[in-house]
Amino acid sequence: MSNANTEVSGKKKRRTSQNRRKSRELVLKAVYRSMMNESDLKQVFLDMKDDPDYVKADEPYFKVLLQGVTDKLEALDEQIATIIDRKIDELSPIEHAILRVSSYELIFDMSIPYRVAINEGVELAKIYGGSDGHKYINGVLDKVAASARSQEFRR
Repeated sequence: MSNANTEVSGKKKRRTSQNRRKSRELVLKAVYRSMMNESDLKQVFLDMKDDPDYVKADEPYFKVLLQGVTDKLEALDEQIATIIDRKIDELSPIEHAILRVSSYELIFDMSIPYRVAINEGVELAKIYGGSDGHKYINGVLDKVAASARSQEFRR
């Protein structure tokens, strides 16, 4: 059954990949919002539940990813800082947020293939970043993958 949508008890079921993409997008918005407003995670989560796209997301994955990124912010920023060509506070806030989300998947979630994590970060940068921001994101995430997943990366 290669159809993107399948009927399950009268309701259409979306592919998990699309749901996860929406989850990543919502986590990006949440991380960005918390960076800009210095908001509490609980409040950011409640705000995201009001987002019209929330119903399209994979809710369990959204919660795990948001909690994971939030719990590992310091470690993520330390890793990102060793790779980028400028001070971390010189990154645009949206690029910084994308790097946090995608780097989390690369470093801490081995269930996500590294190419998927990189591609999803690049796609988010194309949607939300500057005109050539996706190229920068791609280069940085490539280096994160080489560092965090050297065995998988070499194949």
